[in-house]
Order: sequence, then C-alpha cells, then structure tokens
Amino acid sequence: MNNEFLILFIEDDSETCKLMHRYLQREGFRTVDAPNAKTGLALYLTMKPDLVLLDITLPDRNGYEVLNEIRRLGNTPVILVTGRRDPIDELQAFRGGTDDYITKPFIPDVLVARVIAVLKRGDYRIDNQLIRVGNLTVNLSAHTASVNQLTGQKNLTLTLIEFTLIVCFARSPERVFPRNTLIDKCYEDFGPDDRTIDSHISNLRSKLRAAGASCTLVSVRGVGYRLDNNNG
Repeated sequence: MNNEFLILFIEDDSETCKLMHRYLQREGFRTVDAPNAKTGLALYLTMKPDLVLLDITLPDRNGYEVLNEIRRLGNTPVILVTGRRDPIDELQAFRGGTDDYITKPFIPDVLVARVIAVLKRGDYRIDNQLIRVGNLTVNLSAHTASVNQLTGQKNLTLTLIEFTLIVCFARSPERVFPRNTLIDKCYEDFGPDDRTIDSHISNLRSKLRAAGASCTLVSVRGVGYRLDNNNG
C-alpha cells in the first residue's frame, strides 16, 4: 500500500511543494518537504524516506551535489524535478545516479505515475562487482563491506564466514534464508550445528548496527534469517 512509503521533497518553491503534497497524499503516500539542502539531508538521515524528489537549484547547495551525497549514503531512489530543460543537465543527472528526470511545469498525475514506477523497481541494486542495500556497499572484487554515513565511510572488519553471509543476504534482500542453506553456502565439506551459524549471524548483526547500517539481520522464528532494509 502507498501509505507505507514516505516521499521527501527537497524543493525551495512552496507552490511546487504544495502541488506535490496534494497529489501524492491523494494517492496515499506520506510526504515531507525541506526548503534547502541542509534540512533535506538531515531529514534524509533521520526519516529514511523511500524516495526523494530533488530540485537542482537550491538556495544553499547545487542539487547535483545533494544527489551525490545521497548516492554516497545509500541507494534511495531519487527523481530530479527541475525547470532545466537542457539535455546536458539531464545527461549530467543520469550520470550522477538519478532514477528519473522530470521538468517543470509538470503534469501532477504524470509525476505520481513516475514515482510509483521508480518505487516498483525495488530498493537495491547490483552493479558489476558492487552490491548496494541501503547505505551498505559490498565489494565482491575487493572482498570488503562498508557503510556510508555523512561523516564518511565505515569499513566493516568481517571474517570469511561473515563476508560470505553478507554477500548472500545482500544479493537477495528481504528473502528468508533457512539455516541449512546458509550453512551450505559457508561450509563446503561439513556443516556445524545451528548454534554456530546463529553465532556468526549475531556477530554480523552487531557489526552492521555498530557501523550505522540502514539494513539489519532479522530472525524469522523457526525458519532462518533475512536482511531487512530499513531505508524508510
């Protein structure tokens, strides 16, 4: 249901904000707005929206810089909503990682439709050797995992088993993995008992929490574990 989704507008034009509030709330979305980049990024971190509608021309920072900051922090979908119609601006936006580009003035119902379309694409991406879930990035080639925060990147110190587990979970967020499946992925010749894999999961969960990851490992009683992305 749409009321599960929170949309953040980073937009300094009050009339545009009113229009987006009205039409998105009519479709059941929860909405919040920020008049500048500083407030917008603060709300992004505290409220963890499911999607950001971002203007390029803001009073305190360039919208492209804000887009780069959001991309560094996580993988929340972003749609640029701007009066700039030059193809060069649109190209720069997509190269910077925007999910869509809408020019003003826009048809409100079309904006709503494009928001819904972007949300349906899912909240994680796999790009070559990088897997991103929320603000967690797993680098397969470098064999590393890190969490992106405003204060910088925090690298996770993981054992081989823990790294194997996080790769498994990050490839299929929200999927529940039975314990025996996780044991098979982590151990080739023989498998330990359930309590051993539970211990590895507990350690990995603690490391994710300590690093400020937006995703967390959740126990599904009687079944196994899944990776929940709390980015919203």
